[in-house]
Amino acid sequence: MPQYVCMLNNLSRRSLLKAGSGLALAAAFPLGACQSVMGAMGKDPNPISLAQWSLHRAFFDKRLDPLDFAQVSREEYGIGAIEYVNSFFKDKAKDLNYLSQLKQRASDHGVQSLLIMIDGEGDLGAHGADAAIENHKPWIDAAAFLGCHSIRVNARGSGTREQVSSVAAASLRSLAEYAQPAGLSILVENHGGYSSDGAWLAEVMRKADHPGVGTLPDFGNFRIDADHMYDRYRGVSELMPYAKAVSAKSHEFDDAGNEVHTDYVRMLKIVLDAGYGGYIGVEYEGSKHSESEGIHLTKRLIERVLTV
Repeated sequence: MPQYVCMLNNLSRRSLLKAGSGLALAAAFPLGACQSVMGAMGKDPNPISLAQWSLHRAFFDKRLDPLDFAQVSREEYGIGAIEYVNSFFKDKAKDLNYLSQLKQRASDHGVQSLLIMIDGEGDLGAHGADAAIENHKPWIDAAAFLGCHSIRVNARGSGTREQVSSVAAASLRSLAEYAQPAGLSILVENHGGYSSDGAWLAEVMRKADHPGVGTLPDFGNFRIDADHMYDRYRGVSELMPYAKAVSAKSHEFDDAGNEVHTDYVRMLKIVLDAGYGGYIGVEYEGSKHSESEGIHLTKRLIERVLTV
């Protein structure tokens, strides 16, 4: 790890946000290695981003147009960085006109495009993953066009833990090599199955052994199967050394504004103690509160914890 990255890892988030002189230093980072750190030190002083999935019901019901995501994020929630989900524009990976509109809308509202979460393009941990690898490449190109730092993929597959981890690592490395010229990273989220086992996914990172491969730890996605739930705090701790993005998943809040399933004070301490310097993504997925309420509650909780 370069010396300047080690130096940044010793800084608190508050120090990072105040370190205006760090912009020049951030510009010297190798492409793909520290894009998340660069994002937090970029144009927007607020280190909170909005995951498009937080509004999935509104998008699926056509009450919101995906092209308006940047405007909604900025004007309704005061959030100036966004994380797209390909499910809402599934057939647009190669549609330059559509992507140009997305890019222009983000620019018009002063919003940074951080990443695209990719689903439904094949299992990267499955035997014979060549088709899945090829399916993901257009999304890498789309993310590069939008100015993102990464795409988020899934490491699913059938077979033993060892078999799936080996195939997934090889697939991730292949995608990272494709993405490297554009300075993009390939991130894996804990998202069910083996990937919700923090130790397993950390081992995949070690096997992939590529600076453009990393993790997107999600606070809530640690259900391995119907009968097994991985400890979320242990899991995030195991994934943070490789993290280039973080998803502050929320489902339900009590009357004091605390998330009832996740101790955000404890969880964000794990994130910050790991030296993470990127955006914290708001990803509300509950049903007790409306999507709008859930986003506001999650954002306020993150802000409250980060200012303590």
